Amino acid sequence: MSRQANRGAESKKMSSELFTLTYGALVTQLCKDYENDEDVNKQLDKMGYNIGVRLIEDFLARSNVGRCHDFRETADVIAKVAFKMYLGITPSITNWSPAGDEFSLILENNPLVDFVELPDNHSSLIYSNLLCGVLRGALEMVQMAVEAKFVQDTLKGDGVTEIRMRFIRRIEDNLPAGEE
Repeated sequence: MSRQANRGAESKKMSSELFTLTYGALVTQLCKDYENDEDVNKQLDKMGYNIGVRLIEDFLARSNVGRCHDFRETADVIAKVAFKMYLGITPSITNWSPAGDEFSLILENNPLVDFVELPDNHSSLIYSNLLCGVLRGALEMVQMAVEAKFVQDTLKGDGVTEIRMRFIRRIEDNLPAGEE
C-alpha cells in the first residue's frame, strides 16, 4: 500500500517537473523567435490571458467556489484555492492599498522557475509573465478588469516573487436589447 502512495507522490513530482521543463522550453523558443525581451514578455502575457480565459471554467467547476463579493474575497480565492489547485503553492496576500483596490501576491516558491537561471543578455525578461496573463484572463471572464504585473522576481535576485494586482473596474454584461 505504501508503494502505491509513494508512486502517486513521485508521479505528481514528475508531472510538475515536466511542466516546469516544458514551460522553460516554451520561453526559450519565444526568446529565439522574438528579437527583444519586451516582445517575449508581451507574448507570454497574451498566451497566459488566453489560458486564463479557458481555465476559469475548469476552476469554477472543480472548486465549487461561489461568486466573490469584493476584491479581498477574490484575492483569498486566488491565493488559497486557485494557486494551490494549479501550481501546488499558496502565496501570501500583502500590501493592500488603503482603497482596497490593490494587493500583492508573494510567492515564496515559484514552481515555474525551478531549474532556471536567466542569462545576462535577458535581464529584462519577465520569465513567469504567463501567470499575470492567466490572472487577467480568468478574472475578466468573471467580470473583473485587473492589472497584474511582476514587481519582484527571485530570478532577478529579489528575495521573493511578487505579483502586484490592481482592480480597474467591474465589467458590465452588455446584452443585446430584449435578451436577458
